[in-house]
Amino acid sequence: MRSAKPPEVEFFDATLFLGMNSDQETVRIACKNFFASRMDGELSTSLDQVGACDDVIWRYARQQQDRYYPFMDVLHSIVVIHRRPYSDTELQRAAQSEDFAGLNASQRLLCSKVSSAGGRLYTLCPHLLARRNLAVSAPPSGDELSFPPSLETLYQASLALRVPLTALSA
Repeated sequence: MRSAKPPEVEFFDATLFLGMNSDQETVRIACKNFFASRMDGELSTSLDQVGACDDVIWRYARQQQDRYYPFMDVLHSIVVIHRRPYSDTELQRAAQSEDFAGLNASQRLLCSKVSSAGGRLYTLCPHLLARRNLAVSAPPSGDELSFPPSLETLYQASLALRVPLTALSA
């Protein structure tokens, strides 16, 4: 009897999360669909990617933030999102592994974490997507999915804040 292969650990970065509020519709829909199709699943990200999202959002007017954050707060409460700190081993590997050469420190750290977990990173970052030695994917395109009704209402309100695609590069 063969044992079933465990599911791949799915990671996302700040570009993918903020992409749900992208000013480019195809990007917005792809990123929204990534999360809407995983409402009953489990996702992972690093603690610094959560901070990177806040760093972008805090640059907007208070009124826009007040429309954005209820959606983000509820989504983080409904979906099982593991916000993971870095381990000493991941820090060391990020600094030393040739697999991550040419990436900035944040990218090296995140890729080290994803690699250590045997996972896949979903991102919009062209520099990461161009890497063939890493398990990295863009969100697939498709027709727009909806969140559960109460979350969809918050999401639609959050679209008062739109993030330029240029602000999403990691």
